Amino acid sequence: MILVENDFFKILCQSFGEYQTNCYLALDKQTKESLIIDPGIGANTWAIEELKDTKPLAILNTHGHFDHVWSNAELTSYFEKIALLCPLEDAFMLIQDCFSTGQPSSTPTILVGGTQNDTIIPRTSNISNLGRQNYYEFGHFMIEFSCYPGHTPGCSTIVLNHKLANRDSKSTPNSESQTTTIPLSEHKLMFSGDFIFHRSIGRSDFPYSSSEAMRASLKKFMEIQENMLVLPGHGDKTSVAQEQKNIPYWLTRI
Repeated sequence: MILVENDFFKILCQSFGEYQTNCYLALDKQTKESLIIDPGIGANTWAIEELKDTKPLAILNTHGHFDHVWSNAELTSYFEKIALLCPLEDAFMLIQDCFSTGQPSSTPTILVGGTQNDTIIPRTSNISNLGRQNYYEFGHFMIEFSCYPGHTPGCSTIVLNHKLANRDSKSTPNSESQTTTIPLSEHKLMFSGDFIFHRSIGRSDFPYSSSEAMRASLKKFMEIQENMLVLPGHGDKTSVAQEQKNIPYWLTRI
């Protein structure tokens, strides 16, 4: 279904697998180019069908957990020239079946925060990469990865913008912005993976996770000044401002 639409692109969303993981497709309305964000278990058939009249440019992984990357392998095989982006610290989870789920192996073509010469090894979350930002452009899509370790070592949010969007335009009030005095951005949005959810946060008690790093990441998230729509890895959409109000509650409970 179409979850978000503006003058420049639209976002489709469908949930897949036992954990109902959200897979997102971003479609440029002018060029018919597209992106795939977090293709989980069974997302491949849906993505291929929905993108049949577009030119897929990249697959973006917010982090390396199997329910977000399962369909990487089939989609990179089907779309032969597509780029696969994953945070450096989580790349080992794509190559290895760390949780013995039968996950198909995939290899990132772009290591976010690293280079192709970096060694892909298992890592545990720490704050050395906290706040790291990496920027990419695919077609008219402008992409910003921001690292918030804790749930996984390379857990990241992905902010999506469009080159042709008027960044100085005023936001139109809507249901999301009525709860805050900070206007909601019209053309920028955030895919938060398993870091931030609607009224919740990601778990930090898994292998390779860290509660200490998660606390630091949540405090860093509180520093964001721009309000954006947030599209999480599970559940309903929310906004930066809305979840910043909830973070003090979670900081006392990690």
